[in-house]
Amino acid sequence: MEINNLLKKAVLMAVVLTCLGCAKSVAEGLDRPKLVVGIVVDQMRWDYLYRYYDLYGEGGFKRMMNEGYNCENTMINYVPTVTAVGHTSIFTGSVPAIHGIAGNDFMIDGKMAYCCSDPTVKGVGTDSEAGMMSPRNMLTTTIGDELKIATDFKAKVVGVSIKDRAAILPAGHSADGAYWIDNATGRFITSTYYMEKLPEWVVAFNNKYGGKDERQVSYSTYGNLITEEMAKAAVEGEALGADEVTDMLTVSFSCTDKVGHEVATHSPEIREIFVDLDKRLADLFTYLDQKVGKGQYLAFLSADHGAANNILMLREHGIPADGFVASKKAKQLDDYLKGKFGVEQSLVNCISNYKVFLDHGAIKALSLDLDDVKEEAIEWLKGDKQYAYVVDLEHASEASIPSLIKERIINGYHRLRSGDIQMILNPANYEVSSEVIDKGTTHGVWNPYDSHIPFLLMGWHVQPGRTDAPTTINDIAATVCSLIHVQMPNGCIGNAVTIN
Repeated sequence: MEINNLLKKAVLMAVVLTCLGCAKSVAEGLDRPKLVVGIVVDQMRWDYLYRYYDLYGEGGFKRMMNEGYNCENTMINYVPTVTAVGHTSIFTGSVPAIHGIAGNDFMIDGKMAYCCSDPTVKGVGTDSEAGMMSPRNMLTTTIGDELKIATDFKAKVVGVSIKDRAAILPAGHSADGAYWIDNATGRFITSTYYMEKLPEWVVAFNNKYGGKDERQVSYSTYGNLITEEMAKAAVEGEALGADEVTDMLTVSFSCTDKVGHEVATHSPEIREIFVDLDKRLADLFTYLDQKVGKGQYLAFLSADHGAANNILMLREHGIPADGFVASKKAKQLDDYLKGKFGVEQSLVNCISNYKVFLDHGAIKALSLDLDDVKEEAIEWLKGDKQYAYVVDLEHASEASIPSLIKERIINGYHRLRSGDIQMILNPANYEVSSEVIDKGTTHGVWNPYDSHIPFLLMGWHVQPGRTDAPTTINDIAATVCSLIHVQMPNGCIGNAVTIN
């Protein structure tokens, strides 16, 4: 009997110890970093990591590449490749067909609207329309939203950028704050969606750095500086990463895009802006090492899109390239359709994001068949050799086009917001503002120069390494959520990258 009792006690003790071990294992498995820092560099082509590699210092891009994990083959899997869509897709792990941000501007209730425009809110820190912004047009959650949910809304989430959409969309619906520049004053502002008055730390920041004009802020290295300084001010002011609950900071460097549009991909100015950005990143990481603790924060970096090489530069070296003026093409198409259907009222709303937006209200009022109008428009556009393909967006899956392009069209199509017809231009063809082609560039198409972006991770539980395996922009959110043990966003279609 005594032996049996001893055996029972031994078994019970073994079970208890096993359970304690399991509990400890689970607790360790739920370990999270103090802070997640999501960095976006606007209009950063993947090859900028290497074009200026010898000019970079050791603490910025190179630190992420050497100490962190580098996904070399990360592609955007939709069109259009533009700022609002890219920022949203990085942090939602989704595509326009699901998250609803179908462009910087898109159709809402029959009218073209700005992606973050919200007439129900007012500016905070400004009386201008620049403050009437929110994330309400975004239909899905972000990494930050899911972190909030996972921590019973104890986590703090803050977004910072010169551009409103680059601060608002990454931070998500439940963010504690998103701050962007009012170009009229050079000061950081927000909206009543988040708060009724600016925090004291933002007021103090504006008193120190505010008042610069738009060109000083958005078209020079000063934009890199104030973005970095605002990010650090947010960490201090909101005590991000200061307790046991994981917080999140999203930071988007926007002047790289502003400069890129003006002077393109091979200019001295774009080189200067990226070499300076490298210094800003190094300084930010050093600050986080000291404030939060090296290895205690998870940083990741990507881009919302790339950029095309300038048409004139390509032509100079015998490479085919051309531009098209969207407003001119829209008028020509509208004139053709009015003549074809014998009407005086315009049938074309606009061409935006390489898509034709027909005027559905006018077509209905004139008792015309929408499919007939689309068919005529498509056939007319096909007559222009500049377009490789012209696709009815409602029937893209049936189009005889390469499967990769087809997938990107379908992923980018939101039936209520994206227009009617997708134009796929020949490579190195892009939208220009006039017939006189300038030295700048743009983005928005499926081609690698617009869709191949960097994806780097560094810090908490990330071992040095790299992969050439195919990765998409949607995998970024899935990977980050997997690393910090929270559910991926509710529209995420990405897969977590295995960090070896």
